[in-house]
Amino acid sequence: MIALIQGKVTSCAGQDVVILTNSGIGYSLLVSPNAAQICMVGNEVSLETHLVVKEDALDLYGFASVSEKKLFKNFVSVSGVGPKTAMHLFSLGSVEEIVLAVGRGDTDFLTKVSGIGKKTAERIVLELREKMQKQQTEYGKVSISEHESGSVNDALEGLITLGYTVLQARETLKKIETDGKTSEQLLREALRIIK
Repeated sequence: MIALIQGKVTSCAGQDVVILTNSGIGYSLLVSPNAAQICMVGNEVSLETHLVVKEDALDLYGFASVSEKKLFKNFVSVSGVGPKTAMHLFSLGSVEEIVLAVGRGDTDFLTKVSGIGKKTAERIVLELREKMQKQQTEYGKVSISEHESGSVNDALEGLITLGYTVLQARETLKKIETDGKTSEQLLREALRIIK
């Protein structure tokens, strides 16, 4: 299994990229939107990869991070979701936004991608929701630890406890002036403006 490719980008047409390794072998990859942003011709890149073996082809997919690759593997584990459709799902937003959407069962978010109908979106949610909710908790811990203020920390935890997603809670707290306010004051203000 080819798990990682490091080398110089020799060709980049949208998400179709060719990377020439130091050993002189050029690999053709279909990359995620985030990976495509760093794959400019002449750049030295290191991409996480996943090899999909078919009867008539060996397709290599490239990702900017381990979390992207993990999400891709989760998507292709769902029946009816192929590798190309899984790659289209990355156009919805960041890995965190997609994980949060699946975790909360937001099928409308998923159907914004061509190739994903209502039934497929429901199947993705049904099969991946539990995994995504575990990841959502991990994102919550990361997000909370990034904040300096203890009162912001407490307010963020409070909103999550009340059932808001990590993304909703964080975005709402960004809109509030936090200096010198207690967690109770922040929580009250956040609850007034949260969607």
